[in-house]
Amino acid sequence: MILLRRLLGDVLRRQRQRQGRTLREVSAAARVSLGYLSEVERGQKEASSELLSAICDALDVRMSEVMREVSDELSLAELAAMATLSEGDLLRPVLEPVPLPAPGVDRAGSMSPKTAAMDVVAA
Repeated sequence: MILLRRLLGDVLRRQRQRQGRTLREVSAAARVSLGYLSEVERGQKEASSELLSAICDALDVRMSEVMREVSDELSLAELAAMATLSEGDLLRPVLEPVPLPAPGVDRAGSMSPKTAAMDVVAA
């Protein structure tokens, strides 16, 4: 299963490391505990939008850039997951279709009292 929080954490860690900054520096600038930032980077905690904004500000990177990189990685991960499926898995329907009853007919196949009464009035 592809976890968005792991992809996001990987992107944030790479951004921080590209800048040669430590967790301590970024956590202080973002005003978040070092331990929590570490858990976000390792994909163990979900970052709220407020926290993500503070981390992006501390890294001096636009949130849209981070999300675009996450989106690109998600696309690659999905393609890799699809490549591991067999052809039979790709052809199997995800959900079985459920037949719906005709209007005015209940699931057991009998007419609802309202529909039956309308038929009598119409005749």
